[in-house]
Amino acid sequence: MLHMIPHGPENGSETDTPLVIAHGLFGSGRNWGVIAKRLANHRRVIALDMRNHGASPWYEDHSYHALAADIAELAKSLGQPIDLLGHSMGGKAAMVAALSGTPIRRLIVADIAPVRYTHSQQPVIDAMQSVPLNHITSRAEADHALSAHIDDPALRSFLLQSLNITARRWRLNLPALSASMDDIIGFPDISGCFTAPTLFLTGALSDYLRPEHRPIIKALFPKARFAKIPQAGHWLHAEKPREFEAAVRIFLEA
Repeated sequence: MLHMIPHGPENGSETDTPLVIAHGLFGSGRNWGVIAKRLANHRRVIALDMRNHGASPWYEDHSYHALAADIAELAKSLGQPIDLLGHSMGGKAAMVAALSGTPIRRLIVADIAPVRYTHSQQPVIDAMQSVPLNHITSRAEADHALSAHIDDPALRSFLLQSLNITARRWRLNLPALSASMDDIIGFPDISGCFTAPTLFLTGALSDYLRPEHRPIIKALFPKARFAKIPQAGHWLHAEKPREFEAAVRIFLEA
């Protein structure tokens, strides 16, 4: 079972559908803490650590079918339909879960499309694996080591949230993620469609969801709606958290 970070009341009324949040590659449920807490004012919100991330178990299989099965198992344990929000890798896992029959009331896909992308995240994995963990005694030292390969300080800060300095280990199964990179940047060939309300929420400055993706999306998600958050890129929930929260809340409570 995946590690879960619950927020809000353990049990709501019959109309309070729990919201499950699936983070993106190299992330964790902790990254979503602020948004999860704000959305949990009258519903239960569960921020997941996806497999091979955070405190969840490590497996060799990091396919989207496996990630979707993890979500389906969680939904089954809750005993009721869920609302599901997934960002990037988590968005693809959420789409596969929905298309595979997981009981989902409403689906939100944040800044990703059900398509194969060409940019690999392997250089980021290589950078993390280059950090000499046996000689690192502080986050500043780890940041300095990463800076030799990653110029962006915001990206380094994000990655370092998954470094356990005391144990001198990453909370990421880097070998499995590396071996599965082709699966991660791709999207499985899956039939059927998900007919419940779906929101594709993107950053206006991001190019992860392009106009040519819309016919593919509408074929799989016929009730799909599209919305953009101004002045936000791929990390829209971190760059514009209040606007992101408002858009999610409006859609879920419609």
